[in-house]
This record gives sequence, C-alpha cells and structure tokens, in this order.
Amino acid sequence: MTRGAGRSRRFGRAQVAELWRRYKAGETLEAISRGLACSSTGVRRVILAAGGIPAAPRTRSARVLSLPERTVIERGRAEGQSCRALARTLGRAPSTISREIARNGVRTARQRGYHAPTADARAWRAAARPKRSRLATHAPLCDVVAGKLALDWSPAQIAAWLRATYPEDPLMQVSAETIYRSLYVQARGALRRELTAHLRRQQTHRRPRGSRGRATAGGGIPGAVSISQRPPEVADRAVPGHWEGDLLAGGRSSHIATLVERASRFVLLVKVTSKDSVLVAGALATAIQQLPVQLRHSLTWDRGSELTQHAALTLATEMPIYFCDPHSPWQRGSNENTNGLLRQYFPKGMDLRPLSQAQLDAVALRLNTRPRQTLGWHTPAQHFAQYVASTG
Repeated sequence: MTRGAGRSRRFGRAQVAELWRRYKAGETLEAISRGLACSSTGVRRVILAAGGIPAAPRTRSARVLSLPERTVIERGRAEGQSCRALARTLGRAPSTISREIARNGVRTARQRGYHAPTADARAWRAAARPKRSRLATHAPLCDVVAGKLALDWSPAQIAAWLRATYPEDPLMQVSAETIYRSLYVQARGALRRELTAHLRRQQTHRRPRGSRGRATAGGGIPGAVSISQRPPEVADRAVPGHWEGDLLAGGRSSHIATLVERASRFVLLVKVTSKDSVLVAGALATAIQQLPVQLRHSLTWDRGSELTQHAALTLATEMPIYFCDPHSPWQRGSNENTNGLLRQYFPKGMDLRPLSQAQLDAVALRLNTRPRQTLGWHTPAQHFAQYVASTG
C-alpha cells in the first residue's frame, strides 16, 4: 500500500528483499523508490536502520519441527492421539511433542487446541534472537579494535593483525565484517559510532562496491619518456627503488607531492608551495636525495605540467622519469591507491598550504606503519627497512 509522495511506507518481506537486491546492484535511492513505487525517504530509512548491511537470510535448523510435522501433530491431536503416539510417528522424543503443544498451542478462553500454521509462525517469531557479536561480549577485544580504529587502521587490517598476533586465542580474533557491522548497525553497536570518522571513507552506512575512473591530465611534455619504454623489472616489483608520483590537490590551489615505492608501498609526502614546475622539481629533488642511491632507480609520474622540468630532476637525482599515457591512472596504481588513502587525512577541498613538512611526515608515518594486505599484512615500513639495510 503506497502512501503520499512525501511519506514513507511499511515494506513486506518480499519488498525488503527486492530493495536490498537493487541496492546491492548499485541502484540509487531514487531508482529503488521508483521500482518499489514508494518514497525515497522510506528506502533510505530501511537502509540507514541496517547500516547499509542487509540482514543474513534466516534459515531453519534441521533439529526444530517443520510445518509438515506440525500438520501431523494437528491432525493427531484432532483424532485424540497421545504425545507418545505422535512421537513414534514422527521419530521424535515425546517431550518434544509435549513442549511444542504447550508452547505453541492455542489456549484462549474460547478455544483450546493446536493449529499448525499458527504454531509454526509463533515458533518462527520466538526463534528470532540475534546473537550478540564477539565485540559486545569480549571487552578486551573491543578495546583493542577501538584502539586500532583510532589509529586509522581499516577493519581488514585489524582483522588480519589480530589473527597474526593472537593465533591461539580465537576470543581475540574477529572478522572485518563484524567490525563494520558493529560500527554501522546501531543495534549491534559495541563500538562507538564516532570511530567511523577514522575510516577511509566517511559515510553513514555501507555502500555496494563500485568503480569510477578518474581522468588524468593530458597535454604534451617536452622530452617526456613514455611508460612503454620503462624496463620490465619495474613492472614485476622484484627490484626495490622504483617510485610512482603525483600531486594531491587541495582547496585554494594547494597541493602535496606524493611518492610511493612500488615494491614496499612506502610513502613519502613532500610539501610544495605551488604547481610551478621549477618549485615542484626542486622539492622532489630535495626529498629524493635523502634516499640511498641504491633506492633511486626510476620515477613514474602522471602526465601533468607540474613536471615539465623533469630533466632538471633527473640531473639532480640520477633517476630516469617515465610518464604515464593520458587518462591512464591505473599505470601508477600504487600511487593512485595511496592518494585515495590520503583523502582520509586530507579531504577534498581542504587547504593544504598551512601544513608543515613535519605534519606531512607524521601522516606518512601513519600510512607506513599500517599493515597492508598486498604485503601479507606486513607494513610498508618493515619492507622498506629491509631494503635500506640490504644497501649497506
């Protein structure tokens, strides 16, 4: 039953299932509301109440009585059969039959008896007892998870770290999905909702996974060497010392230079005062010159005008520079992923000019000491330290 355009509605079980199917397929709230002939307010209410996470479908245990078995009980009771006789017919214990009749039978002032559909529905409702999550029942685990979230670790990183740190203690392990549910679903809220501010993406509920491409700057750069001429050893990440770079843009035409070592995913953040090519090349040269010579093999950069002075940078660092193809950010995927992580600290529109190099170093330290799945849940700092040690 649909109500007025500005009012929400109550959904049946089938409609809720269709709502979640459309939501997981990536449809917008407006598209879902049109498909269900209801207001988007009602759709949003359902999604927010669940934190964007649909409840797992309920199933019946093989140990409980089924509707056909309850139908046999109804007919047997109408014929005057005893609980023991019904138990022999169904292959159940007599106590199971007697408890079923006592719990779900009809007992009113006007009527006494047993109605199978009514008893089955009553048992289904009574069985809806959500199990409390491990985070809600085990305070030490909850404290550890909350502490790691406060350090900007992702739920996946926390779950992997717990498995590695407490391999023999299942009570100190929890899945990433459980952490997300505790954050977003208020009925399960063992973790403070404010901790969602430390997640990479600031949102009020889980959203279906999707992908959006981002165009990179085009334009010609004199003397640019194409990424197609880059040595094969760079692609397989077997040799450390190959870097990817880009400028992270902020508000009021402010920028940060980001450098990522491909093998270890180690991050360097460099303060730049503008996009002027001379200034950017100078700031990058100062940062790169602090690295061991053995870890300065190459730099892959976006096709942006800020590195028009790439020849001067190569002269100062002895690092060849390769440029991505236009509109191909995936060719420097480690840097693109890192720039996405940095948005947790530097949201779009934030003025980056007041930030000092020390503040940028602190953020880089945060990222470099967070475990990464691609590194077997080790940290970039651990891998990079091994490379530095191997250079002598």
